[in-house]
Amino acid sequence: MKTFKLEATPREALGKKASKDLRKEGFIPAVLYGSQPVALPYDEPLRQGEKMIETGDNRGIVVVDFAVTFDGIRKLIYTPEIFLVEIDIKGCRVVKAILKDIQFHPVSDDILHVDFLEVFDKKPIEMEIPVFLTGHAAGVKSGGKLNQSMRKLKVRGLSERIPEKLEVNVNHLELGKAIKVGELSFEGIELINPKNSVLCIVKMTRASQSAASAANT
Repeated sequence: MKTFKLEATPREALGKKASKDLRKEGFIPAVLYGSQPVALPYDEPLRQGEKMIETGDNRGIVVVDFAVTFDGIRKLIYTPEIFLVEIDIKGCRVVKAILKDIQFHPVSDDILHVDFLEVFDKKPIEMEIPVFLTGHAAGVKSGGKLNQSMRKLKVRGLSERIPEKLEVNVNHLELGKAIKVGELSFEGIELINPKNSVLCIVKMTRASQSAASAANT
């Protein structure tokens, strides 16, 4: 995966009004969730913007509230590519993370809030990876139409093993045949979509049906 560098500023003022004021100034509220629970009581002092949220069983996760500029984050959001994000939270710390969720305004489509999940080198993460079909399906040569029903697949693996994209060769795909998730495998990662989900299929068209009928007469 490529790395995207993002500068951020920790924020203390929270709530709807504070977030609205931030947006007026050209900033976007964001939060970083730690994906690795820690034992409580937490002995290390919390830095600016950090807070501890209890998860039960005397454990908790560190959460960091911060703000980013639209210019700083737009190339991360408005792209089909995926990235490992290196967030430099000024005066706090530098962390590796993945983009977890984006909230958009229902009318204007402006970015309202962004959630990140912290990444640790030895802990698997889950994320969606773009899928690209390669080759020329045999069924298309027979007059069928290749239909890709899933544009992304959800995978689990260590961040350094997750690829920027997944390529699936369709050369062997005959007319009326499909490729399901359970038929696929990629080194170093696990696919976690349902195994019977259809990734792509070569559908019969009127032309291919007519050709098949003519061949049988």
